[in-house]
Amino acid sequence: MDKRDYYEVLGLPKDADEAAIKSSYRKLALKYHPDRNPNNDEAESKFKEASEAYEVLSDADKRAKYDRFGHAGVQSNFGQGGFEWSDFSHATDFQDIFGDVLGGMFGGGRRRARGPSGPPKGRDLRITLELSLEEVALGVERKINLSRQQRCKVCDGAGAAPGADTKTCGTCNGMGQVQQVSRSFFGQSVTVTACPTCSGEGKTITDPCHECSGEGRVRESATITVRIPAGVSTGNYIPLRGQGDVGPRGGPTGDCLAFIEEKEHDQFTRQGNDILLRMPITISQAALGDDIEVSTLHGAVRMKVPEGTQSGRVFRLRGKGVPDVDGRGHGDELVEIMVWTPTNLSAEERALFEQLDELQQKRAKKEGKSFLDRMLEALR
Repeated sequence: MDKRDYYEVLGLPKDADEAAIKSSYRKLALKYHPDRNPNNDEAESKFKEASEAYEVLSDADKRAKYDRFGHAGVQSNFGQGGFEWSDFSHATDFQDIFGDVLGGMFGGGRRRARGPSGPPKGRDLRITLELSLEEVALGVERKINLSRQQRCKVCDGAGAAPGADTKTCGTCNGMGQVQQVSRSFFGQSVTVTACPTCSGEGKTITDPCHECSGEGRVRESATITVRIPAGVSTGNYIPLRGQGDVGPRGGPTGDCLAFIEEKEHDQFTRQGNDILLRMPITISQAALGDDIEVSTLHGAVRMKVPEGTQSGRVFRLRGKGVPDVDGRGHGDELVEIMVWTPTNLSAEERALFEQLDELQQKRAKKEGKSFLDRMLEALR
C-alpha cells in the first residue's frame, strides 16, 4: 500500500514551520499513543504513521530530500520493515512530547511522592474440596482444617517486642519507596520501587518480638466451615474472604479459595445440569412393557416403560437433575434404556427362545417381510 503524504498525515501545508510540525505531531501522539489505546491496531498504525512523518519533517536535511524526491528520497532511513523506533534522531524532541503522553516516563517528568505502602498482604491459600454428585445436587457444609499464618498474640501483630519502639527507615526516610534514575535513548526515566530495607513500611524494628522473630505472625492450625451451594461443578471455587495468611506485622489478611472437584459417580453421568442414567431391562420387559424402579439423586421413583421399547430409547424425568447454581431451576434426569441380552441360557430358556423365534419367523413370512424389515420399521 502506498504511503500517504507526510504533510497530509500531520494535516499541515508544505510551508509549515518547525513549531507547527511539532505541535501537530504532539496532538496526534497524545490521541493515538498505544498506551492510551491498548489492543487498538488502527490507533497503533496511525501513531506509527504520524511518528514516521514527524521524524522526517522535523529534520531539515531529511525534509529537503523528501520535498525534492518524495518518499524515495528518505526510504533508506526506514528500511524494508517499516517504521522503527531506532530511526529517531531527535531524542530530545521526542522526550519532550512523550513526557506529556506517559507522565514523564521518557524523561523530565516527576512522579508524585507517595506515603509508605504499609505491611504487605498475607498469602492467599488454596484448597480442594472433593464432592459426590449427591452433595453437588443438594449442597453441603464442610469443616476443613487449615495450617496458616495468624496474628502473633505476644506482640499483637506489630513484630516488635512488647514496649519496644519502631524507628523511621533510614533508607527511604519513612516514605516506604526509593527512586532509581536511569538514562536511555529517550532520556531520563525514574523507577519507583518499595524500599528494600523496610519492605515499603517506612519503619524498622530495633527489638523484634521473641515469639514471631519480628514477623508479627505465627503458623497455627485453624478449623473453618465452608458452605457449598447446590449446583457447583468442577472448576468452580468459593472465595473465603479473610481466611488466608495474615500479613506480616499487621498486614491485611489474604483469602482462601476453595476449589470444587466433583468425584465420578458409579451410576450417573453429569451433562451440565442434566444427569444420565443407563438403565438395563430384560427383553421381555422391553417387549411387554413394565413399571420399573429408577434411581435418582433424590431417591427412587417409578417409571413406566411402554411395550415395544427399543434399546437406546431415552426417557426424561423432569426436575430430577442438578439444580442450577444461580437458582434458575433444576436439570432433568435422562434414562437411557439398555435392553439386556441374556447369556448362558438354561435348557428351558433356550427352548422358550427357540419357540419365540419360530413364531416370529412364521409371522414374518405371513406378512411377507423379513425379520430385518420388521426391525427397521420398529426403529423408525
